[in-house]
Amino acid sequence: MMSTAPAAAPTGRIRSIDALRGLVILLMLVDHAREFFFIHAQVSDPMDVQATEPALFFTRLSAHLCAPVFVALTGLGAWLYGAKQGGAKAASSFLLKRGLFLVGLELTVISFAWTFSLTPSTLYLQVIWAIGLSMIALAGLVHLPRPALIAVGLVIVLGHNLLDPITFAKGEPGHAVWAILHERGFIDMPWGGRVRTSYPLLPWIGIAALGYAIGPWFAGEGAARRRRLAITGVTMLALFAALRAINVYGEPTPWAAQGDTLRTVMSFLNMTKYPPSADFVLLTLGVGALLLAGLEKAPERLVGLLAVFGGAPLFFYLIHLYGLHLLNLAALAVFGPNQGEVFSVPGVAWLWLLAAVVAVPCWYACRWFAGVKRRSGRWWMKYL
Repeated sequence: MMSTAPAAAPTGRIRSIDALRGLVILLMLVDHAREFFFIHAQVSDPMDVQATEPALFFTRLSAHLCAPVFVALTGLGAWLYGAKQGGAKAASSFLLKRGLFLVGLELTVISFAWTFSLTPSTLYLQVIWAIGLSMIALAGLVHLPRPALIAVGLVIVLGHNLLDPITFAKGEPGHAVWAILHERGFIDMPWGGRVRTSYPLLPWIGIAALGYAIGPWFAGEGAARRRRLAITGVTMLALFAALRAINVYGEPTPWAAQGDTLRTVMSFLNMTKYPPSADFVLLTLGVGALLLAGLEKAPERLVGLLAVFGGAPLFFYLIHLYGLHLLNLAALAVFGPNQGEVFSVPGVAWLWLLAAVVAVPCWYACRWFAGVKRRSGRWWMKYL
């Protein structure tokens, strides 16, 4: 892990990385189908053990893989890019420019996809915003020696919950900065609107840094890489189990025995995502590392199918949001409201079925776009 020897990057795309991106993208699709087509059953927190049915709870739990895995792979992708283009300096330049691009995209095209309003009363700063700012922060961190970068990532990921007692009331100096970094909240804007920091930033920077730090593993022999990924995944899951079991540090929401075994398991797995607690990151990245190791040996047909989605992730993100929103409006226009004033599917199984149906045209669209991007010589295409 601590080796600083230079390594050559692979000459082509690593399909297991694209496949893992594709897998978490599909889980995200299910969760976003919930946002648009399960409106009548929305609860304040779909992970609330007392208020949420198990099917909805575990559907939401599966989606928890998405953001941590995607941010870690963003860091890994930056290392691979830099190794091909000239090292940390090239990676830093790319991270800065693409990070700024993603922040701008979140504030405009993506915000409009959620609301279909040019002047929303609340602007939600969500995962693309967090990825963009994490890339900007990583643009500076990549110049550190690799051991120092690993240390920074671990300290942030495992230590940021020590900051949980720090709070700033609305209107106090530091409230806006702390809402961006660590405490999810609303920030009033001078023109009368407000923004919601849905993804407080600090832990995501640590995750991106750790993703970048494992980059050299992907320049070496495949068996050694799989072994490292497997050891890392098992170690993270063991540390998660230990921290969660003692119920002292790593997660602001303690678990408790419930009336039955299933609800107790749900309580154990109910963890904070905004910002992601240390336990949350250990569980999701531990599973992600094992999945990545497994996908390196998975059947080629499966890897190829998933890699199509993962080869054009930003394009998929945009088209699936607009597609789900337009599909819901079309269903409302054709069938009318069936759950109060909205159109919603009747159960959680329908969300998985709907996501599967939507995934089919998205797969063909992603395959087409990846080909266009591959053939294009335009400089700006690499930011999409």
